[in-house]
Amino acid sequence: MSQQASAGNNQVAVLGGGCFWCVEAVLADLRGVVSVVPGYSGGHVDHPTYEQVCGKQTGHVEVARVEFDPAVLSYSDLLRVFFATHDPTTPGRQGNDVGPQYESTIFWQDESQRQQAQDVMVEIEAQKIYDAPLVTQLREPATFWPAEDYHRNYFALHPEQGYCQFVIAPKVAKFRKQFRDRLAR
Repeated sequence: MSQQASAGNNQVAVLGGGCFWCVEAVLADLRGVVSVVPGYSGGHVDHPTYEQVCGKQTGHVEVARVEFDPAVLSYSDLLRVFFATHDPTTPGRQGNDVGPQYESTIFWQDESQRQQAQDVMVEIEAQKIYDAPLVTQLREPATFWPAEDYHRNYFALHPEQGYCQFVIAPKVAKFRKQFRDRLAR
């Protein structure tokens, strides 16, 4: 199955916005999202492991593969939520997570997604939401490698874990407040 292909009329987005646990936890609650799978993309190592990616030598970015229903959630609106829920102005960093695997990255899946991503980035820059320019990378489609099973639904399964309590939970709470009209539940 191609990166763009999915069930029915659903579409796929591949987004890197820091730790994939955070991206998954936020986007999984968005109405129109069918599934979110954490993984790796953009590097030169086939079937990378978490340890390899954390070693910063694979070229991979931690990403989430998001399957969504464009009749409910447009790609542009998905990107607006993506930009609002991470810091797209810090290269190789999200909070205390530092390294090339944490780059703000959009792996567009077709020309339409590439153009929409550019348009949304121009819109966000014009709104002057951030004090610094966006550093989000727009990258061509790349093989998506699913992360190990223990990374899936990490926040939902481990809410007591320190990183979940102090990093993910506040991010999810902010998202739920800001986008309450777009929540799936």
